[in-house]
Amino acid sequence: MVAIKRVVDYAVKIRVKADRTGVETQNVKMSMNPFCEIAIEEALRIKEAGLASEVVAVSMGPAQCVDTLRTGLAMGADRGIHVEATAPLYPLSVAKLLKALIEVEKPGLLLLGKQAIDDDCNQTGQMVAGLLNWPQGTFASKVVIDKDKQAVTVDREVDGGLETLCLDLPAVITTDLRLNQPRYATLPNIMKAKSKPIKKFTPQELNVDVKPDLEVVEVTEPPKRKAGVVLSSVDELIDKLKSEAHVI
Repeated sequence: MVAIKRVVDYAVKIRVKADRTGVETQNVKMSMNPFCEIAIEEALRIKEAGLASEVVAVSMGPAQCVDTLRTGLAMGADRGIHVEATAPLYPLSVAKLLKALIEVEKPGLLLLGKQAIDDDCNQTGQMVAGLLNWPQGTFASKVVIDKDKQAVTVDREVDGGLETLCLDLPAVITTDLRLNQPRYATLPNIMKAKSKPIKKFTPQELNVDVKPDLEVVEVTEPPKRKAGVVLSSVDELIDKLKSEAHVI
């Protein structure tokens, strides 16, 4: 199972709403979160290696999330699941919904992007692993599955370099940038994706309360940087660092 998220496209310049309640998403290009693309690609490679029987893509949110699911199906996922929710979903709610879906679907592995580029929370994978009491490998840059031993070896990126973990399956893995290069959906696969099944659930059907546990008070743009100045000498630089910047 692979969790994918619909986000504002990475190439779009973000604008804050006039009432400062969030960012503008009306008439803005949306796409699949780049880290989720990497997770889908890794799941497809695992299946192509004969180590999985199917890839199930899951997305949560408004009806437009079906478009993102179709992108995952066009890449090669076998079927989709859409949990329809109109209210904002925060990481803990998403983790609870994933736990409920996993109890229904019983997958051998859950793959997620390490974070979404809209909120940068980097929490959902860790939370769902905690709720399921499954082992987790976060920030994965290499994934090797041993089907006979029902285990997976994960190389993960840490501050000091790489850490290698061996996890018993089922497990939760969150993907980092260097894990793979996602494939492009070909036209024949885009056409096939239109007929692939997408099952719909609501949080109520999964017996999950998605009442927000966070409140966004205000969203503001970062302050604009002041223009730089060209200095004529080292002495002038030192003087400004002393008198204006107060760093020396």
